[in-house]
Amino acid sequence: MLTPPFTREQFFDVFRAYNEALWPAAVALWLGAMAVAVTHWRGRGDHRTFGALALLWAWSAIAYHAAYFTRVNPAAWLFASLFLVEAALLAHEALVARRLRFASRGTIWSRAGWILLAYALAYPALASVGHVTRWHAPTFGVPCPTTLFTAGVLLLTTSGSWRLSIIPVLWSLIGGTAAVLWHVRADLVLPIAGFVLTTFSLATHATDLDASARSTRPRGM
Repeated sequence: MLTPPFTREQFFDVFRAYNEALWPAAVALWLGAMAVAVTHWRGRGDHRTFGALALLWAWSAIAYHAAYFTRVNPAAWLFASLFLVEAALLAHEALVARRLRFASRGTIWSRAGWILLAYALAYPALASVGHVTRWHAPTFGVPCPTTLFTAGVLLLTTSGSWRLSIIPVLWSLIGGTAAVLWHVRADLVLPIAGFVLTTFSLATHATDLDASARSTRPRGM
């Protein structure tokens, strides 16, 4: 495992600086995510959800990675770029493509999605356990809970999207290392979320290919 170019204290000091300066935004982002979850629970979710996700990823890119994490980790510039790419893909889905549809709550994938949504919303409270002060704990709007919430939403769709899933799956591996390196127990779920999202994308892609093949097969065959 590669050793990061910063210490554990520096890592959590970044969260402290971020939280002290931007805590009202963290509260607003959490409330917005809760509104998205409630909307879907009522069966009223639509393409605008991806616009909300785009905002979360752009916020993580600029307000966390670029503004704060670059102070201790030069690779954060690359992370910020990846998060902006994901924000652009999600915005495109919200405003232009509108290909994805949301499934009922009865599927195994949607159940997994709801578990991840609930976990992402509980993440700030879970992550605060064990810290000297709550200012040092990751809050909603930073990369890891953003990834968990996004994975949950994608699992609520009727078919996976590799374009929208690749970067969240990649971050589930990168961010998940914090669970081991810095004992951020709330991040232990990240690799699991990445695995479930990958499996969902593979399974639904195979189903879509099979359905497409059957629709193009000449009658009588």
